[in-house]
Order: sequence, then structure tokens, then C-alpha cells
Amino acid sequence: MLRNYFEHIEFLNPGILFLLLVIPVLAGWYISYGHRLKGTLMVSSLRSFRNIRSFKSKLRHLPFVFRLLAIGFVILAMARPQTHNDIRKTEGEGIDIVLCLDVSGSMLAQDFRPNRLEAARKVAIDFVHNRPTDRIGLVIFAGESFTQCPVTGDHAVLEAQISQADGSFLKDGTAIGSGLATSVDRLRSSDAGSKVVILLTDGENNGGLIDPITAREIAKSMHIKVYTIGMGSEGYAGMPVRGAEGQVIIQQEKVHIDESLLKEIATETGGQYFRAKEDRDLNTIYREIDRLEKTKVTISDTRIYTERFYPLALMAIAFILGELLLRLTVFRQFP
Repeated sequence: MLRNYFEHIEFLNPGILFLLLVIPVLAGWYISYGHRLKGTLMVSSLRSFRNIRSFKSKLRHLPFVFRLLAIGFVILAMARPQTHNDIRKTEGEGIDIVLCLDVSGSMLAQDFRPNRLEAARKVAIDFVHNRPTDRIGLVIFAGESFTQCPVTGDHAVLEAQISQADGSFLKDGTAIGSGLATSVDRLRSSDAGSKVVILLTDGENNGGLIDPITAREIAKSMHIKVYTIGMGSEGYAGMPVRGAEGQVIIQQEKVHIDESLLKEIATETGGQYFRAKEDRDLNTIYREIDRLEKTKVTISDTRIYTERFYPLALMAIAFILGELLLRLTVFRQFP
């Protein structure tokens, strides 16, 4: 119990603890000399006392032990043991961000390790982890769009949703306009000082109910900045497809990215366009976006101390009273 009490203790006056060295000094003095200072009684013979080991004789050192313990607890109390509680307060202008991720079938191409979708999910999780004070959401799209996770400050939930993001339940295709429009709608009620969409795709718009130009204009009207990322190597990329007998084979397919559209969306909304041709590019792009969209937040830490010397002072008083009680009763000396 005593060990648990001191586990998180800090001392305001730690130098006073050196006074504890007086305890072994007093104990040594008592053992070598102090306990012999007793009164004497003249008797004619000790024969009758030889076999007597009274209860009183067994406890004759107890008052001095109580005194040492009292001194020890007094010294510990004077050192001012304390515990502390840290409170972190965040103030400032945060950023609301929506990650708009293409999860179409072409994102399984293997020009990134192990494929485009896995690589995109990994860097997105790293990006979220590095922005602890921002609210972030996730929209996925293929031939249609879906809000995988609304804008939230619970990044553990968001990272779990990113790791599970895929287009298995969506119609295949690349609905860039629908993905962007859904992302903008997630930010419509946001009162953040800055609102951002990071749209990543590896293809050309070929589906959805909203065309990309309309979605871009909606984003502009709501002052939402859009960063666009075209993902895919130059030329051809290996794509896993099912063969005639159901087996999975790797087939080389041409990489098609509508870079002019992505550049236009980014430029018109005040963002930037990036091209990721390999894993290293993707990591660099997210770091660059992280640098460009710095959150203006002030974090202040307050440490509140709680005094813990009261139990020690009470223990010291208890041992002092115990010594007095023993000396006035069991070890009371008569003139």
C-alpha cells in the first residue's frame, strides 16, 4: 500500500529528504548505548528473575521504534509530497478536411505496392495521424459516391474506416463529379475557418449524376479548397483480372488520368494538382499538403498539483501519541 502511495509522488522540497539519514544514526546510538540508560534496582539475588520474560520486557523497545517512525513521517511530510494532473486546452482555428478517395476497380492496379488502393489508404491514415487537432471525414467513390465517415474529431474511428474502404458495394466506374459533390456537401454546415477536400483518383470521369464542372462550381461558391491527386504510373500498369476459368491473371492496361480536369478543379478552387507516379511521390504529396494547410491552433498545458502530505502527518501524530500512551501506561516509571 505504501509503495502504491509513492508511485506517482513528486516532492516540492526533495532536499529535506536527506534528514532521513538521522534515523539510522539514532537507531545506531540506541542499539549501542541509549537503551542501557536505565535506572537500577538493588536486590539481594537475581535468582528469582532468571526465567521471567514478561510481556513488558518484550515490548521495551517499542516506544523508541514509534519515535523513529514519527520522525520519519514528519520529515516526509515536510518534503511536501504532491501529485499532479495535466490539463491540455486547445484554442484556435481548426481545419475541416474531407478525403475523397477513388475506390474503383482500376485502383487495384499494381504499379504501387501492393496496389494503388492499399498505398492510398496507408498514406491517408498517416496524414490523419499527423493532424490530431483537425476534423476529417472520408468519402469514397467509384461509379457512385458514398460517405464512409462523416467529418469527425475521432481519428481512431476514421482511421479504421479508411483501412476498410473499398468499392465492392459500389457500381464500378469513376464518378469524379459525384465524389467531389458529396465531399463538398459533407462540409456544407462546417463553421471551420478553412475547409479542404483532397480528391485522389486514377482515372477519367465516366459516371455519376453530377458532372465535375458543376461540383467544382459548388465548391467555389462555398469557399472550399480542393487539392487533386492523379495516381498512376506512365504508360501501362498491371491489373488483376479474372481469366476464362476464374483464375486471377495480371493484364497490362493503359493508364488514363484526366489531368487537365484535375488541374482545372484545383486551380479554380485555390488548391493544387499533384501527380503520383510511384509510392514515394504519394508520400511526398501528402506531406506537401500537410505543410500547405497548417492548422492555427494554440495548445496550452496546465498542471494542477494536489498536496499529499496529510496522511503522512497523521501517521506521525499517531506514532507520537502511541509512544506517549506506552510511556504513560505500560512503561510508566515510578519515583
